[in-house]
Amino acid sequence: MLTSKQRAYLRSLANTLEPVLHVGKDGVGENLIAQADGVLEKRELIKGTVLENSLLSAREAAEAIAAATRSEVVQVIGAKFVLFRIQQDKTKRKIELPKAGKK
Repeated sequence: MLTSKQRAYLRSLANTLEPVLHVGKDGVGENLIAQADGVLEKRELIKGTVLENSLLSAREAAEAIAAATRSEVVQVIGAKFVLFRIQQDKTKRKIELPKAGKK
């Protein structure tokens, strides 16, 4: 689970990203999930967009893809969404999250 500080950091990194996932009228299928999984494995942070002809909202699409790829929804704005999945192998990590603060 991401803290608000970590989420804000990831949002700032996502500003410069171009969408790599496009959810269309077919919705969230196996091919889209496989593509998302592969890109998350390489980049950790990805941006997607929901096309106008899609039956899903950006929130619904983001949550469906996140559940299928074991990732987290960072943000949803309009038709765009950002997903994050940390690398399990620490040597391959590209993004270093700020430490969670003490409560």
